[in-house]
Amino acid sequence: MDQVNDSVVTEFVLLGLAQSLEMQFFLLLFFSLFYVGIILGNLFIVLTVIFDPHLHSPMYILLANLSLIDLSLSSTTVPRLIYDLSTECKVISFRNCMIQMFFIHVTGGVEMVLLIVMAYDRYTAICRPLHYLTIMNPKMCVLLVVAAWVIGVIHAMSQFVFVINLPFCGPNNVGSFYCDFPRVIKLACMDTYGLEFVVTANSGFISMGTFFFLIVSYIFILVTVRRRSSNDLSKAFFTLSAHMTVVVLFFAPCIFLYVWPFPTKSLDKFFAIVNFVVTPVLNPAIYTLRNKDMKVAMRRLSQQILNSREMT
Repeated sequence: MDQVNDSVVTEFVLLGLAQSLEMQFFLLLFFSLFYVGIILGNLFIVLTVIFDPHLHSPMYILLANLSLIDLSLSSTTVPRLIYDLSTECKVISFRNCMIQMFFIHVTGGVEMVLLIVMAYDRYTAICRPLHYLTIMNPKMCVLLVVAAWVIGVIHAMSQFVFVINLPFCGPNNVGSFYCDFPRVIKLACMDTYGLEFVVTANSGFISMGTFFFLIVSYIFILVTVRRRSSNDLSKAFFTLSAHMTVVVLFFAPCIFLYVWPFPTKSLDKFFAIVNFVVTPVLNPAIYTLRNKDMKVAMRRLSQQILNSREMT
């Protein structure tokens, strides 16, 4: 990767989240605990869906994939953040910076498409229940998940191919605790206005458009249910509220980070932490606490694990 770019810059300086040692230690402990929660919570959902036959349905298969993506998205930045909090030298090599940016946008693009697929799944289940199993069959689920990964890679590559060839010859302070296209582009030794617009359109406007599309879709589902039977409205709203919460948690930081024209470092750090730390740890809680089948399946799996330990 280094051979592709003739840059003088070989490493980038990352921004620390705190100056005092006491605050750094607190944040180190905080993010470490949160990352453990992200790993355990999301993996537990994946294992529950895999090992419980009652959950081998499209909605839970998509949920398991969303949990894997949440874990992957968090893993692009949080381990590096924890490492930087434990050391004074907060630098990242050019190669690792490029790799981090690429996988942030691959996983982010996949999650965006998965949320659209999950909305379509709920629309089909609620508005077309008689055709649900025909439309959302196992083959269709696999195709939609594969399509999500393909679109995620295309989304990342469409920006990465331009950034990797930019000349970096002077300033190397990223101004954040992780590498991302908008910040790294500003460090290039050339006019990058056009490329900045491409990144804003690719990541920002698409995120904003997808967000409003999903919210309108969920409102349409609720209106459709209300027309059919007002008694089913509360049940549908209870089911969809979890999805809408996840959509807001994922897209709100993305819209701010890529569209907001007057970013500040404090708000930038806050929304980035929400995106990479808070949302991945909340998603398992949101889906499990509001889903009876998931709670029952998790208890069943936990009991099986305890019984197997007692037998050994």
